[in-house]
Amino acid sequence: MNIQELKETARTVRGDILTMIHQAGSGHPGGSLSAAEIMTALYFDVMKLDPKNPEWDGRDRFILSKGHVAPVLYSVLARRGFFPAQELGTLRKLGSILQGHPHKQSTPGLDCSSGSLGQGLSIANGLAIGFKKQGKDNRVYCLMGDGELQEGQIWEAVMTAAQLKLDNLCAIVDYNRVQLDGTVPEIKDLGDLCAKWHDFGWNVIELDGHDMEQVTNAFRMAASFKGKPSVLIANTVKGKGVSFMENDCNWHGNAPSAEQLEKALAEINGGKEA
Repeated sequence: MNIQELKETARTVRGDILTMIHQAGSGHPGGSLSAAEIMTALYFDVMKLDPKNPEWDGRDRFILSKGHVAPVLYSVLARRGFFPAQELGTLRKLGSILQGHPHKQSTPGLDCSSGSLGQGLSIANGLAIGFKKQGKDNRVYCLMGDGELQEGQIWEAVMTAAQLKLDNLCAIVDYNRVQLDGTVPEIKDLGDLCAKWHDFGWNVIELDGHDMEQVTNAFRMAASFKGKPSVLIANTVKGKGVSFMENDCNWHGNAPSAEQLEKALAEINGGKEA
């Protein structure tokens, strides 16, 4: 896909997110919307994968550490062809392949179950170490929330990856600065995040997480960097693309009503930049 096609796909993903959460009556729109460009770039431009063979040994691996934003992952998996898009309407329903948090045994294309915050980077480390030991060139990607970085286990994993020079690992921080019940600085300030990751021994790439060209270029820079793991500090907006959701912690985990959904979809599809 070219950049414009990736942008249009991200727009479709945003519509999927809002529609499926509305139909489910619950879910997490804010952080799903902020990750739309990141996830679209990963699944349609960056990662080696095969929707016809989800367990292909040569594929790259993706860990959604902030598992509550499963809707954005389910949308890109469906649009990439891992399962029919009609399944998106079954989100969080009993017996659905799309649980509220990712469940590997239920959903084609998942590399890991997730949901308990703070654990994803440790899992990604394990995969990256395994590929190194086997002499394989598979890459591992791990998306984390910024509020999640308040978890101590993250920083243990950060130190481990640097110590072992896991340059086949790319972490992504969805830096939207809003978490469940307030802003990140209000709850537990992360300080200078780029400097912090740099001081922990990582290759740091800061970018606008909604600029598709910057996103795709950042992933290429990470893949070409050797000797250190890379982290993308993606500056994003919680609830991106929907004016009444943007930067509002009340939309961390609430479903839009029918009226709100109609308004949100009109904004997303009304010609505005995603």
